[in-house]
Amino acid sequence: MGLPKRKTTVSCKWVFIAKYNSNGSLERYKARLVAKGFTQTYGIDYLETFASVPKLNIVRVLLSIAANLDWPLQQLNVKNVFLNGNLEKEVYMDPPPGFDEHFGSKVCKLKKSLYRLKQSLRAWFERFTQSIKRQGYVQTQSDHAMFIKHSDDGKIANFFFIKCKKYIDKK
Repeated sequence: MGLPKRKTTVSCKWVFIAKYNSNGSLERYKARLVAKGFTQTYGIDYLETFASVPKLNIVRVLLSIAANLDWPLQQLNVKNVFLNGNLEKEVYMDPPPGFDEHFGSKVCKLKKSLYRLKQSLRAWFERFTQSIKRQGYVQTQSDHAMFIKHSDDGKIANFFFIKCKKYIDKK
């Protein structure tokens, strides 16, 4: 697809990393295509960014209550979180390095968010919020990153805190 008029593209790059086992032996090589989010311009390429950070005081209080009442605690880690967000606005990306000659004047139209796009975290959080609300959780007004669900008998409350790492763009 060619680039539509009045649209801009986001550059991208490959990030390569070697993963090692605990004994120091090589486990595997990984490659990730990331957007160069620092090339995006506010108001043109994106309108809002977002960082989901729970309020520390609320987390401390709930952890204290859980410890005193012997509540079980669990942690959840979502793999490839930024690749699971649906983009609301059209985003076009230059061809990945190494594929330029195969694309000609064509560009990529992204359907899902990509690491380091300015809107990736917001897109994922919106999708997660919709999903967790369908399961009966309610987003609290005191903390945007906290969700609560009471059991049918009213004795148990389940809490979800969402904390997302913000990746720093490196040129």
